[in-house]
Amino acid sequence: MSRSSNSTDSLVNATKSRANFSGHGSSKGAAGFRVEGDSGNGEFLSTVGESAIVNPHAHGYDKIHIGLAWDQLQVSEKQSLFDKLLGRKRNSAANVDLDLGCLYELKNGMRGCIQAFGDDMLGSYDAPPFINLSGDERTGAAEGDDEYITINGKRWPDIKRILFYAYIYDGAPDWEILKPQIHVRVPGEEPMIVIPKVARSELDLCVIAGMENVRNGIRITNYTEYYPGHAEMDRAYGFGLQWADGKKI
Repeated sequence: MSRSSNSTDSLVNATKSRANFSGHGSSKGAAGFRVEGDSGNGEFLSTVGESAIVNPHAHGYDKIHIGLAWDQLQVSEKQSLFDKLLGRKRNSAANVDLDLGCLYELKNGMRGCIQAFGDDMLGSYDAPPFINLSGDERTGAAEGDDEYITINGKRWPDIKRILFYAYIYDGAPDWEILKPQIHVRVPGEEPMIVIPKVARSELDLCVIAGMENVRNGIRITNYTEYYPGHAEMDRAYGFGLQWADGKKI
């Protein structure tokens, strides 16, 4: 589930000090990479650790929409000396396949992953886990959200927590080009947008935001934390899932 890019050094650096635990609940996984100081940009949730609370609605929530959008820009390739002398510019499409996914935990202890590859991992809206992924948008060229997750708001009391992440499945590992955004839309509330600050382009996976059930209200937190892959993210947040390499079909 990881590209063939050299992420070994990143993994070593992220886990070389086991005393540097993630601090996410009772998990024992190593912390991911964060930018010191200014750790994120965005409306409403602008820094790592900042949270927003949505109070319970009298008759429960309607459909909750979590969207991921990104840019598929033209990027300049490295120029030769001859190109520079002639004032030429070489451009190529970014062609990056960025995925939205989430880890979830229900109140009854059920845990799992929802993402665009793997066996039967798109979730379900009307049955547990009451979370569903739209599908796999591979270009980033669609209008609005390129990929989105819907949550059955009426069943929010059954959900304990959800962790949202973006993962570069294929293409050049450059978060600066992609400029991903997570949009959180709860009916009747102002939309919240989390724009992670680019930090480590060689790391495949960025945990962007989390949602927690707080007395049937919703707490949304900006995490913006980078990991080499899914297993390292899982250990840091204590979901305890099993991971294996996978490919899209």
